[in-house]
Amino acid sequence: METRNCCNGEWLAGTGASLDVINPATGELLAQVVQSTADDVDAVVSAAQDAFENWRRTPATERIQYLFRYKQVLEQSIDELAQIISSECGKTLGEARGELRRGIENVEMACGAPALLQGYNSEDIAAGIDEHLFRQPLGVVTAITPFNFPGMIPLWFLPYAVACGNCFILKPSEKTPLTAVRLVELLLETGLPEGVVSLLHGNGETVSALIQHPKVRAISFVGSTPVAREVYAEAARHGKRVQCQGGAKNPLVILPDADLEMTTQIVADSAFGCAGQRCLAASLAITVGDAAAPFRESISSAASDRVVGCGQETSVEMGPVINQASRTRLTEAIDAGVAAGATCVVDGRERTVGGYEQGSFLFPTIVDQLPEESPLLKNELFGPVLGLMEVSSVDAAIEMVNSGRFGNMACLFTRDGAAARKFRYEVQAGNVGINLGVAAPMAFFPFSGWGDSFFGDLHAQGRHGVEFYTETKVVVERWPAEWSRKF
Repeated sequence: METRNCCNGEWLAGTGASLDVINPATGELLAQVVQSTADDVDAVVSAAQDAFENWRRTPATERIQYLFRYKQVLEQSIDELAQIISSECGKTLGEARGELRRGIENVEMACGAPALLQGYNSEDIAAGIDEHLFRQPLGVVTAITPFNFPGMIPLWFLPYAVACGNCFILKPSEKTPLTAVRLVELLLETGLPEGVVSLLHGNGETVSALIQHPKVRAISFVGSTPVAREVYAEAARHGKRVQCQGGAKNPLVILPDADLEMTTQIVADSAFGCAGQRCLAASLAITVGDAAAPFRESISSAASDRVVGCGQETSVEMGPVINQASRTRLTEAIDAGVAAGATCVVDGRERTVGGYEQGSFLFPTIVDQLPEESPLLKNELFGPVLGLMEVSSVDAAIEMVNSGRFGNMACLFTRDGAAARKFRYEVQAGNVGINLGVAAPMAFFPFSGWGDSFFGDLHAQGRHGVEFYTETKVVVERWPAEWSRKF
């Protein structure tokens, strides 16, 4: 199977080199994805620009009818899409269905566009003069999405862009292109006009061509911090509106009064769910005072007992990481951390899954006694690796959280309301959880992020999505009474 681009409603082969799409659990070849060149990009952008004039003039009440139908076909196709996600991304079927559910929530939210697009006005700002604000679409916009949530993250952007009257180009990860193909196929089943949504496969060359194309007005990106920073700078240099979600090093703080059983379950799901390959995965557990010893014992047991294997098997709780290169990178990082003085409380480097010897499996790993300058403490790992740290007070925990360069998420586990309020008030993170391990905002809230976790102004989802995909036009008008016709 060879994936194709979708241009003006037609499925066309790219003209660049081919890359293999590998099942990370089995090592089997699933498909080949052909990379798009600058000429391919220009063809898709030109078709989208041609479609824009008619689409922007389509009333929002009509535009959202396609999204209502899209929600329906997505609901009917959840199991099929979950199978695709599991096979190319590696996560369990339950995790795949969960991400699709969160994606569909954004389709639902975007269906409220007629209300969300409303402007405002003032009469008589001066004698006989009125002023109005309107929201108008940008034109052609694009989203560059990662491998780890191939179903959900495109739906952070696509529904809002389309509902606001833009023409949208999706550039999915070359590691997981098959989910994106099916998402677009299902969207076309709604009767959406040709050119309103397009699909481009590609790598860095494709991304650069999209950023530099003069007809592309806005760039949305989700990926690692180094690439997010680069995309942000390059897009800004070309005068684009841009939002770039970067990496994370998400700390969870556990106080001595936290419910140990509940906290352990939640932390384990956060750190090892989706094989740790999500931007809201817990990567550092900071225990306060007497919480250290019981939590270390409890989380170590939970990590050791987690069932790892092929995500399409119902008993499996954690699948593989995305590929062998990622597994090697993670094991080398753990090796370096141990060499620098850290201790592996639970070591998942050498364990294997019977019958899946070609799979990219790294079992849950817990690393304790991290040196202050250890990369395991400072850098995003993006895998099922949890670091442990101990501090003496809530103040010290907040100071440690705020000393990091990322600011995607921070969570606190406690029964103490005053401590919880202090934490959420002082902690420097865009998404905060109290007795939660994955503080993922609902679709009607923005997916926030601070520090090196986000570059831009307006985030994905909700009202931020509508504001990002529109620009404001202010009209000041006067109609002198003497011009009025006498009827």
